Amino acid sequence: MEHSLLVWLLPTVALVVGVVVGFALARLLPNAAPSSTQRQLDDIQQRFDNYQNEVVTHFNSTASLVRKLTQSYQDVQEHLADGANRLALDELTRQRLLASLHPDAAHGPRDRLTPPKDSAEVPLDYAPKAPNSPGMLDESYGLKR
Repeated sequence: MEHSLLVWLLPTVALVVGVVVGFALARLLPNAAPSSTQRQLDDIQQRFDNYQNEVVTHFNSTASLVRKLTQSYQDVQEHLADGANRLALDELTRQRLLASLHPDAAHGPRDRLTPPKDSAEVPLDYAPKAPNSPGMLDESYGLKR
């Protein structure tokens, strides 16, 4: 009986020791040599981090360029206003120029151009023609009789 107990006990102990050693090796080995899936995951993570850095850099550059553009626009506006103040011959011209530079400012109502009063006239036919012959706008122009 002792012999049969030893026959069963020795393989069982060996099995338990093998499981413990196998479990310990399985936990330690993947860190030493990552599998292809882990390498792919690390590669994708690295690419994603690079992409995020590029996006942040892009938007920081865009914000800087927009800030420069705004400053340049303000500089041009100031230059034009200064030129209007220095170069305009009379006060009315100066006010019109300044009003056109700052349309949102309250400089009073802007003058509107009015169309000529005889704009209700029918357009005339100015196509070159011989005297007493129909013009290009005539219904019979170009038709043979």
